[in-house]
Amino acid sequence: MPPPPSLVAVIADTHLPRGSRRLPPACVERLRSADLILHAGDLVSLAFLEELRGLGPPVEAVHGNVDEPAVREALPSELRVEVGGVTIGLVHVPGQSLGRHERLVQRFPGCGAVVYGHTHVPECERRGRVWMLNPGSPTERRRAPTHTMLMLEIAGHSIRPELIRLPTP
Repeated sequence: MPPPPSLVAVIADTHLPRGSRRLPPACVERLRSADLILHAGDLVSLAFLEELRGLGPPVEAVHGNVDEPAVREALPSELRVEVGGVTIGLVHVPGQSLGRHERLVQRFPGCGAVVYGHTHVPECERRGRVWMLNPGSPTERRRAPTHTMLMLEIAGHSIRPELIRLPTP
């Protein structure tokens, strides 16, 4: 009998703490219910990284371009994570939009998905055999129409991503 699917919550560009801003309750609920949390950078503070780890599931993360030095020392700039039968590449800055997908596939050979942040614009698109995934931001939407995150259901070698639109905090 195959193992049950893994549920992975994916966020990026949280930029916390900032004033009284917090993760939306709907985001926290999904993070707590996941088997694994991936954060694609720009957490900003080590305190927020510890808060995220305190939610329960294991956390895998990369540092972003605005993270404080302690976060940059604690986290790598890129990472490969094994979930079930799938390898996921994780990076913050994906580079310029022209040729982005091709560069990311080359940067993370053998990965079934590449997760990136930085743009705050969600993406959930399959390119050949590789999913290109950007969760957007649950706290700072910038040019995106809404606050977002991703949930990934992983079963065997299959990834089923779902973009989650969150209520405005």
